[in-house]
Amino acid sequence: MTPHERRALRDAHRPQLARLQRRMLLHGGLSLGAVALLSGCDDDALSGDGALDRMLRSMSRFNDRVQSWLFDPRRLAPTYAASQITRPFPFNAYYGIDDVPDIDPDGWKLELSGLVADRTPWTLARLRTLPQESQITRLICVEGWSAIGQWSGVPLGRFLQRIGADLTARYVGFRCADKYYSSIDMASALHPQTILTLDFAGDPLNGAYGAPLRLRIPTKLGFKNPKYIQALFVTNTYPGGYWEDQGYNWFSGS
Repeated sequence: MTPHERRALRDAHRPQLARLQRRMLLHGGLSLGAVALLSGCDDDALSGDGALDRMLRSMSRFNDRVQSWLFDPRRLAPTYAASQITRPFPFNAYYGIDDVPDIDPDGWKLELSGLVADRTPWTLARLRTLPQESQITRLICVEGWSAIGQWSGVPLGRFLQRIGADLTARYVGFRCADKYYSSIDMASALHPQTILTLDFAGDPLNGAYGAPLRLRIPTKLGFKNPKYIQALFVTNTYPGGYWEDQGYNWFSGS
């Protein structure tokens, strides 16, 4: 390969490398070695068909494994005082706020499937009969910003027990009305701060914040907190996610 071809190849991959470095750095020091390794790759390592993609996927899987090994299901994310709440709390999605789904709360039902004993759909009214918990926690976005909000709802672990979910299964997945989808590991699903959110700042969720139901999981980055949830399933088959299938780390602990 000529020096000119090497420079052209490096320039062609530069945007992908920059995006990867930014994402990996946000995950903390354990990824710094991978970033340094990637930055030092010679051009021949990137020249094969799909070679860079394979390298990135391999690093992402490794990062997921390390984060899952380090995750402590007993360790709580920081909580904050009401005076520290971010006002206004920002809206964020892969589309504009004018395109949020318009869902009739009276007709909405949470569909259940997979490794679940009782697949009876749940209405909002029925969810509100379960014990609720509230938290003031920080949502950390992979884009580099964060915000503190107050969330209330049903602890997901308690809900999974109620529906007879297989708590030894590997994944809990979510499908949403805005065609978003995501999934989390079972240990994170059972974490005491992981909740099926019904209220934001003391009021029922509105459209901007994920009505009628969203996941709040303060131990993970923001894109792991799906909004407008319509279906929940439990599985041992890797379910992926909207951003995860585009290269973001799946575990994505905050």
